Amino acid sequence: MDLHGFLKALVRRWPTVLLCLVPTVGAALAVTFLSAPVYEARTQLFVATRSGEDSAQLNQGQSFSQARVQSYAAIVPTRQVTEPVVKELGLHTTPEELASQITAVAPLNTVLIDIAVRDTVPERAARIANAVAARFSAVVERLETPKHRPGTARSKSHADDETTTSPVSLGVTETAVAPTHPVSPRPLLNLSAGVFGGLLLGAGSVVLRETLDTTLKSSEALGELTALPGLGTIPFDRNVPRRPLVSMDGHSKRAEAFRKLRTNLQFSQVDDRPRIIVVTSSVPGEGKTNTAVNLALSLAEAGVSTCLVDGDLRRPCVASTFGLVQDAGLTTVLIGQARIEDVMQQAEGRLAVLASGAVPPNPTELLSSGRMTEVLNELADTYEVVIVDTAPLLPVADTVGLASLAQGALLVVRAARTSRDQVRTAAASLDRVGVRVLGTVFSMAPVPKGDPYGTYGRYGELPAPRASAPEEEADEPAGAGGAGQR
Repeated sequence: MDLHGFLKALVRRWPTVLLCLVPTVGAALAVTFLSAPVYEARTQLFVATRSGEDSAQLNQGQSFSQARVQSYAAIVPTRQVTEPVVKELGLHTTPEELASQITAVAPLNTVLIDIAVRDTVPERAARIANAVAARFSAVVERLETPKHRPGTARSKSHADDETTTSPVSLGVTETAVAPTHPVSPRPLLNLSAGVFGGLLLGAGSVVLRETLDTTLKSSEALGELTALPGLGTIPFDRNVPRRPLVSMDGHSKRAEAFRKLRTNLQFSQVDDRPRIIVVTSSVPGEGKTNTAVNLALSLAEAGVSTCLVDGDLRRPCVASTFGLVQDAGLTTVLIGQARIEDVMQQAEGRLAVLASGAVPPNPTELLSSGRMTEVLNELADTYEVVIVDTAPLLPVADTVGLASLAQGALLVVRAARTSRDQVRTAAASLDRVGVRVLGTVFSMAPVPKGDPYGTYGRYGELPAPRASAPEEEADEPAGAGGAGQR
């Protein structure tokens, strides 16, 4: 996935990012408001050596102090410092717990030791810091005081000096005072961490979903997968279940899309125009019936003598879409109970409709029979174009037998719903029986934002009020709107 594709995926799946962002930001805010404030008091010590005024001795003493100051800093949180401080201040804690509150740092190339103490009470933090500094100074001076070696002869005065004097001394350069602002929690840092973590989690979730999602998001991706021409892209319209026919919409985006599909279909096969065209899909709910109905209407609108045949003998809904009689139709003709002209019905304009008739117990056998071939040929002799709505390819075998009798097929694929494997399997099943697939129709595609033609009801007119963002259409047909989902 390149950067452009990743950004498009983030925009498309923004609810996923938001779903990851809200809990992480909420957790960060909860940690901020539920955590007790912690204050930090600081004190600083200066390590000096007791030497003469000679410059060489001073330099020696400076080097001595710098060499040992790192070791001194490690003594600060030890028990010999913390235990007396706990007793002195009467703290309700252990020396080990107090040691965890103390931090000592000796900056490089200096003879300074910075001591920081954290506590939930600012005044107590300052008292502990000063007490630790005092006790630490005493411990270091005691450790550095040279001890008298037994058997060494020296004067009493000199022995006393050597056993009581340390070569180093620690002075306080900065006394700890009660801090006014807590160092923890840090609201801005916590909030930033929550936002960053949420965005990172959301981006990871989007990448994972995009990797696992094998559905097709664009007509370009569909063309790359099938190597078939894309004849049309039908935009999503939430009003399809109530108003499935594009003639009712006039110059809507869907109506223009079906006119474009009609034009592309007419010009794609100029030398060998198919007269009998089946419209099918991989699985139910991809909009094949709606595509067949409105393509037939669009052809009739252009003055093409068109017949629409409901070849889906398992879940027929062409008749209900137009409000026609369904009980008499294709199956009635196939079993010899009526002639085509006896059951042919007239829909809008010049469109003739041959309904499915009664649902038979053996639709696969009927649709692949010799009589079905005769019916299609008879219709092709009467009408310029015969559009046949069929059952989905993958659930049943009806369409494979019927499609082999036609002169071309349109494969309808629903945007962001049909998987690549389903499309690949459907195209392969048509290819195995020698069906000429004229192209694909990408249905229920999202309307791009900023589309100038999608913004206006008619080109050149003022925009109509836009509806709210559409919700996904239901999979099951409802009444006269059944063609919108089939």
